[in-house]
Amino acid sequence: MVVFSGGHGRDRFDRAGEVVRRAEEAGFDAVWTGELYNRSATIPMANMALSSSRVRIGSNIAYGVGRSPLIWAAEARDLDELSEGRLTLGLGNGTAGMMENWHGVSGEAPALRMEEFIDVFRKLWRLHEGPVHHEGRFYNVHLTTTADTLPPIQGHLPIWIAGIGPRMVLAAGKKADGLVGHPMFTGRYVQEVIRPQLQKGAVSAERDPDDLAVMGILMCGIGEDQEAERRRMAYSIAQYAASKVYDGLFEMHGWGAAQLQIREAARQRDTDAMIAAVPDEAIDAIGVVCKPAELRERVAEHAKDYDHLALVTMPWGLNGDEAEVATLQIIEHMR
Repeated sequence: MVVFSGGHGRDRFDRAGEVVRRAEEAGFDAVWTGELYNRSATIPMANMALSSSRVRIGSNIAYGVGRSPLIWAAEARDLDELSEGRLTLGLGNGTAGMMENWHGVSGEAPALRMEEFIDVFRKLWRLHEGPVHHEGRFYNVHLTTTADTLPPIQGHLPIWIAGIGPRMVLAAGKKADGLVGHPMFTGRYVQEVIRPQLQKGAVSAERDPDDLAVMGILMCGIGEDQEAERRRMAYSIAQYAASKVYDGLFEMHGWGAAQLQIREAARQRDTDAMIAAVPDEAIDAIGVVCKPAELRERVAEHAKDYDHLALVTMPWGLNGDEAEVATLQIIEHMR
């Protein structure tokens, strides 16, 4: 379950902790959080670890380029200990523009950067075994410890990386333990595009493709007013559809013309036209809109396409308090 909560200050963390406890109590396997330009993932994950005892905690996603491999390894060690070995690290780089304008690093070759990042991180994860020396295209690290360093709880920390484009999916197959999908994924896109590319990457690195997890993130809108929920889902889809990142998915499903209409409406700042241009079949293929009693059955239809499926409320159009209420509704109806 992707955790959303309202509030401000300490109250925000207290409320997020309650959402985590409710999810664990309801039987969810994992709870997830992300980060943006104004929120970190690591501090909320620490709060999630302290608020739970069984569920895995993870990021979907945190920015790999946002911290050096050394700081990532150090923070992940802390989270690994705090959660007693329940951490899964979900990382992505964002777009080239985000890499350059938010993080101050080159947007060049993001997939190669991620591959090298994982190599360096793995060496630093074994820092208790001895010095780390690495000289590469993006990272140079030379570190000899001056104090005792205990081994982490998890000898091998699961790292899942976010990928949409073919080169990043290939990187996941070569280096990661899994792929973090996107709320815009459909079952068909996963089976025809994502899994074959992931397998290609794994085979090129002499790895077993069956060892790699594919995670889905499923947007859910539940309520008795189905027209209102479908409109909210269409709004979320339209926000993503305006980006060229999703051209392949829209073309595969025959929604290319609709995507162009969405883009034009976005340029005109015409929200109603953006929503109207989203095909009904896109709403049903990408997310779940249903009455509360139907949620479990509808989620199960999507879950068959993934190894792990995270549920999330609408990521667009809701404020923090509204997103928290919607998240708790999903949890209760999946209990």
